[in-house]
Amino acid sequence: MKYLRLSGQWLFLRLEKIFNAIFGDRLNPLYHLGAIAYFMTWVAVVTGVYLYAFFDTGVKEAYASVEHITHNHWYIGLVMRGLHRYASDGMVLAMGLHMLRHFAFDHYRGFRWFSWATGIVVLWLVYASGIVGFMLPWDRLAQFVTIATSEWLDWLPLFSEPMARNFLREGSVSDRLFSLLTFMHIGISLILLLVLWIHTQRVAKAATNPPRYLAVPLLAALIVLTLLWPVWSQGPANLDTVVTSLKLDWFYLLMYPLIYAWSPKHLWWLVIGGTVLLALLPWLPPQRRRAGKEFRLTIRPGDATVAARPGETILEAGLRAGIALPFECRSGGCGVCKCAVLQGTVDQGVHQERALTEDERRAGKVLMCCATPLSDLDLECENIGAVSDIPIRTFMARVQSLERFTDDVMRVLLKPLDPEPIRFHAGQYINIVLEDRERRAFSFATAPHEAEMIELHVKLVPGGAFTTYVFNAMKVGDTLRCEGPLGSFYLREDSDRPIIFVAGSTGFAPVKSMVEYAFHAGLKRPMYLYWGVKTTADFYMKELPERWAREHDNFKFIPVLSEPAPGAGWTGRVGTVHEAILQDFPDMAGCEVYACGSVGMVESAHSAFLQKGMAEDRCFSDAFNFAPHIKGQGAEIVKTTA
Repeated sequence: MKYLRLSGQWLFLRLEKIFNAIFGDRLNPLYHLGAIAYFMTWVAVVTGVYLYAFFDTGVKEAYASVEHITHNHWYIGLVMRGLHRYASDGMVLAMGLHMLRHFAFDHYRGFRWFSWATGIVVLWLVYASGIVGFMLPWDRLAQFVTIATSEWLDWLPLFSEPMARNFLREGSVSDRLFSLLTFMHIGISLILLLVLWIHTQRVAKAATNPPRYLAVPLLAALIVLTLLWPVWSQGPANLDTVVTSLKLDWFYLLMYPLIYAWSPKHLWWLVIGGTVLLALLPWLPPQRRRAGKEFRLTIRPGDATVAARPGETILEAGLRAGIALPFECRSGGCGVCKCAVLQGTVDQGVHQERALTEDERRAGKVLMCCATPLSDLDLECENIGAVSDIPIRTFMARVQSLERFTDDVMRVLLKPLDPEPIRFHAGQYINIVLEDRERRAFSFATAPHEAEMIELHVKLVPGGAFTTYVFNAMKVGDTLRCEGPLGSFYLREDSDRPIIFVAGSTGFAPVKSMVEYAFHAGLKRPMYLYWGVKTTADFYMKELPERWAREHDNFKFIPVLSEPAPGAGWTGRVGTVHEAILQDFPDMAGCEVYACGSVGMVESAHSAFLQKGMAEDRCFSDAFNFAPHIKGQGAEIVKTTA
């Protein structure tokens, strides 16, 4: 069993590497086999409804109605029939590869046995529905399938008289047969959809739809296939003749020649034995060992604690607990779910080398979708989502406008191209995903209730490739790949304590989002914004918080300059932001602070506020340095191949 799995891993890893080079890791079909099977199922269902609407359930009418659909509905009927057949074949292919991949990567034992077992039930239902579907057109292939199936079933002691006797001569079949077959085809398909739903319920955040940029080409490929190789009937059925030559569908009818090459009995032993073997695989070979131990995972920032079941990956445990962890392929191919192990031991699992480099492994990085805990873990994940009710999404956005606020601050407006509205919490951020899969994080300056556009404040970083592109080359109409929302820095609404916003430079962006949302939500808590910059020119939107202060009695704006120019006439506050705050609030015990800016500024403010009585859980920041690191203890990483 081990050598079979290793061989399967070797093959899949090399195929995935080739497909990554062709399609990219996001659209690699091998990373979306389950979702592709779902997609093929829905194509078969939709086209099946169309065919059923024009199908007549009668001995004489069945073949004629199918031919009428194929030839007299212009190309629509031809395409619908072809899509129904090829999508059904594609469903079998995707399901088979899906099961093989889970077997190869040992994702079928332990707590996963239920998904494996229901997958076997799904496979049987797909074959049962498909085989009945081949009987409905009542052509020569349908005649062969119907007679062969009855002869195969006759070996079982189910009926008092052989079923095959009903198909001895022309005229022995009545219209009731086709009413029964239609009922069975539709009924089994409905049960299939129910079992599919049960099958995916045990998988946290299971993907049931492939990415749009994969689904559309798949549908187009099916249409091209049905136009190049249309599905034709193979002549009307005639029970007075013996079918001797056929074009067989090898996806569904692979076993049918064995009924006659062997015998119905031997084929039953093969099918029953194969099914029992598949059902027992999660417990083969039998092992004498005690039940594995659950491990405790602490995920930072946020200090969420999760119990990981034996054999469960970090990602599976986190998603099951409702934590919005970042992920994409779930197969160790893209690197999106990368995190740092601060303390503990993990089995890294099998993954593409490009997704996690050797240097990253030595630095304690792992892929959450592959890594399995071997002890209690302390983890740091930068791209963690704030709450489970808003999933992390990947979407494309078009540059709608570019406005240069200052020499080194650009306002970028993005129009999301996804028809589903972008949801986020005020204060969160998105990643811009670059061509080399590097990511650049920018906070939403837009309030959540105005998410038709995404506003970003981009500060020019000397030598920064992306920010240099924004200032020198980006133009209206360009498209960007984005992922989000991300971050545990968001406005909490469950208290009445005064809020102190601390912004440094473009740290004003998330503060803008939170303040505008607070006004929209009708928050009456006192709010104070301390915005610290070097020179007056760096207050790129100073008139906006000044207007807020005029319009809202519960809001005050305090600008702070750290390096006022001599003779500039600045009469406001001077120095660091946190010093200005402590002058106004010598006792911080009753306040909440939301700080966003440079790491140095945020760390200095955080330390000073704690000394003045602020509780640790009332100071929020998007600086990941606030995640406590374990001192004096390291992380051990284990790499395995099985």
